[in-house]
Amino acid sequence: MSWQPAPESLRQLASCLKDSLSGFDKNAQKQAELMLKQAKSSPDINNYLAYILSSPEPPDGVAFSQSEYHLVRSAAGIMLKNNLKSDWKTIPESSLQLIKLAIPVALQDKNTQIRNFAGNVATEIVQKSGLLGWPELLPQLIETFGNASGQVPNEAQEGAMSAMAKICEDNTRMLTREVNGQRPLNYILPQLIAATKSPLPKVRIGALTSINVFTPRESQAMNNSIDDLLQHLFTLANDESPDVRRQVCRSFVSLVDRRPEKLIPHMGGLVEYTIRQQRSDDEDLSCEAAEFWLTVGEHEDLWQHLRPYIEQIIPLLLEYMVYSGEDIALLGGQSDDEDEEDKAEDIKPAFAKKNLTRANGDGTMTPQSAKDGYNAVAGMEDDLEDGEIDDDDDDAGDDNPDQRWTVRKCSAAALDVFARNFGGPVFEFILPYLERNLKHEDWPQREAAVLALGAVAEGCETAILPHLPMLVPYLISLLTDPEPVIRTIVCWTLGRYSGWAAALPEAERQQYFLPLMDGILQKMLDRNKKVQEAGASAFANVEERAGKALIPYAEPIVKQFVICFQKYKDRNMYILYDCVQTLAEQVGPTLAIPSIAKQLMEALLARYSILNDESREIFPLLECLSYVALAMDTLFAPYASPIFQRCIGIIHNNLEQSLASVTNPGIDAPDKDFLVTALDLLSAIIQALNPEQASQLVSNSPQPMFELLSFCMEDPTDEVRQSAYALLGDCAKFLFPLLEPHLPKLMPFLVKQLDMDEILDESIETGFGVVNNACWSAGEIAVRYGDGMKPFVQDLMTKFVEMMQNPRVPSGLVENAATALGRLGQNNAHVMAHGLGSYAGLYLEAMEDVLTMDEKASAMKGFTAIVRENPQAMEPVLLQYFGTIANYNMDLQNPLKQQLHAAFQDILSIYKANIPEFDRFIGQLPAASQENLKARYTF
Repeated sequence: MSWQPAPESLRQLASCLKDSLSGFDKNAQKQAELMLKQAKSSPDINNYLAYILSSPEPPDGVAFSQSEYHLVRSAAGIMLKNNLKSDWKTIPESSLQLIKLAIPVALQDKNTQIRNFAGNVATEIVQKSGLLGWPELLPQLIETFGNASGQVPNEAQEGAMSAMAKICEDNTRMLTREVNGQRPLNYILPQLIAATKSPLPKVRIGALTSINVFTPRESQAMNNSIDDLLQHLFTLANDESPDVRRQVCRSFVSLVDRRPEKLIPHMGGLVEYTIRQQRSDDEDLSCEAAEFWLTVGEHEDLWQHLRPYIEQIIPLLLEYMVYSGEDIALLGGQSDDEDEEDKAEDIKPAFAKKNLTRANGDGTMTPQSAKDGYNAVAGMEDDLEDGEIDDDDDDAGDDNPDQRWTVRKCSAAALDVFARNFGGPVFEFILPYLERNLKHEDWPQREAAVLALGAVAEGCETAILPHLPMLVPYLISLLTDPEPVIRTIVCWTLGRYSGWAAALPEAERQQYFLPLMDGILQKMLDRNKKVQEAGASAFANVEERAGKALIPYAEPIVKQFVICFQKYKDRNMYILYDCVQTLAEQVGPTLAIPSIAKQLMEALLARYSILNDESREIFPLLECLSYVALAMDTLFAPYASPIFQRCIGIIHNNLEQSLASVTNPGIDAPDKDFLVTALDLLSAIIQALNPEQASQLVSNSPQPMFELLSFCMEDPTDEVRQSAYALLGDCAKFLFPLLEPHLPKLMPFLVKQLDMDEILDESIETGFGVVNNACWSAGEIAVRYGDGMKPFVQDLMTKFVEMMQNPRVPSGLVENAATALGRLGQNNAHVMAHGLGSYAGLYLEAMEDVLTMDEKASAMKGFTAIVRENPQAMEPVLLQYFGTIANYNMDLQNPLKQQLHAAFQDILSIYKANIPEFDRFIGQLPAASQENLKARYTF
């Protein structure tokens, strides 16, 4: 290196890094952190950090032990990565070149952690600069871990592979795209497959880990290498390293979805292999193997191929659904702990759920409730995305077996899937097991039997039906079992059978459903907090399955919820909010009955009043209030004002903090989930109240709502913009006179949001959600804004047509774009008629699957207005258009449908006057369509 550190500066920096990690001397730590902050302004700071990270010996004149200097180097690696991430654009090229020289040195270090830190820096540089910013890196890594010369030290091979795995994980899309006409993965993948033959276990593990990033994704490289990969996987199947075999199992799971046809000829061997691995003493390997059953069982083209083996697989799953000895020691004999305060680390972080989206139909919210995992067997789902590497895989994670994905939960989930696939035969296999174990004296066996009974509830419904009159009362009796773990699993299992009980005739419902419902409600007030949580989760499940059957019991249910609000500690509040919002979904206006509303709102507002605006519990509470507001409709008005004003305050403060964090790096950026939930609750309130009530709230807002909305519409976070455009559409629909003066400022943001290039490039689902809501809001504005839309019509039409043309745009978004396009035509038909021939066919095709609701009628009315301006442009698709008219389900009690009927009648008359032998032309339609036309229209 031509650059050399100044010895004194090097010593000072090393000492600061050491002191910054000192947990014993707080003053020294604080002083060191301050000095490091100041050092960031030095143009050479990253040179020094790279030097320390790559230097195995401490600087002269500093008396560090080996362990102390290791911490110093680790701190240097962390700080270097963070600097690259935050200050990339200001780092001099000379420093970057020096870092690129230092990292390969650090990747060969004797210490594994230092090699890992170096790998983190390497992937950060690739992320920021792209592959062409460091073109020699990948070839250098491949040459090192490939060890073609046989002379590369083990540490260097392992370091290079570790860095490669990180780069593959963090830069997946970059490696699969074309760079100068080549796709890097075409070169990298064969090298990774070859590296699975390395004599070093860590290199083999890293190679498989890297490959598994790409296995679930479609790529030419994987298609070219699939047979070679399979050969290597079969060779590695009996590797001495359980971690290698774990990655092999993960590869087979990934191949189930991507290349199932390659696995079918080997299914017998794969079954035998998976059984053997699941019986491993290594729990991580056992769990990874169990994933194979779950994944194959969920694959419609593969599960039938397991039929010959279910006699071997089902007993294995039942065996592994019993808690392990270690878990039994942790869980058995749990005490009553309802009065104990929750520890901060025990409270699950809450994230704003993006439930309130706009879709085809009437434009109202279409919530999708999550039941805290209890819709999935065993209440736990793997949240890793395809190909994502779990950094915690090597760490057991939470010691509590109920808080992590285990072989027990995976086996239970697989049993659920097998029950759905094979039905009765699975129940026949487990019936003797249930008879032996449901009343077993050892609680782990008893618990596993109840879990199995719950797992097969839906798939084996027909086979199990005759047994339920005996089984359900027995399960209810187990709600008083002395073992809290039993009471917990019984709640879950009863929840899965609650639909059967709720659907019984009245007399039998009194016999089975009421005790079941009452039993779970009582468990919501169990003296054990985990049983409380299980009871609340199960009751949310009961609510979904019982639906309107709960209406007669709404008041006692709410009374129980109110007691829960008084008793629950922080952790269980989250699932209690879910119970309330699910009840609101199911019983709707029943919550507005004064005696019920008073109890519920007092409980919610009592909690609301003690939470500050920075509490993460605000997220589920505001979401819960959104559902309650929609259920209560205009009767929510007495409670709306303080809630509305607080939401405005949350949004204002969040935006101010966000702006401050941009101009002042010392200020932390705010959590955008506060914005999302506050915007969603504003939307719900505006939908619930009548326009006069809602207008008064907006007019009396402590901050100008539409100005805040404009900032949210430009927020860099997808979820914020998605909620902002939902609120914009609601304002257009319900508060248009208040919104109208602000549209000249807001419409350019909306038009810009409809640009799909970046979203398609990244294929980000949340990005599609933003555009979906933007389309919907554009349609709501278009039917009301009249001449005000003129400056935007051409751009909007162009963007809607581009969405309809692009095969990569999801079908739901295509339908929304077509709906918005049609609605735009209501007041702008003369402008849009010129290009009609280019999009008419696309429009008709997109509208085929749109639900026949007011929005579709509004869109068809606008499209027909466009057709009227340029009827000859429809010639290529005219018969299709007539078919659409013929098959449109017309409810003439609806004023909008009456208008649409008149528009259809008018356009048919125009074509009849201009088409010779019109009846003969109509005769080309299917007979049913011809009959519909003649019955509904005069021509």
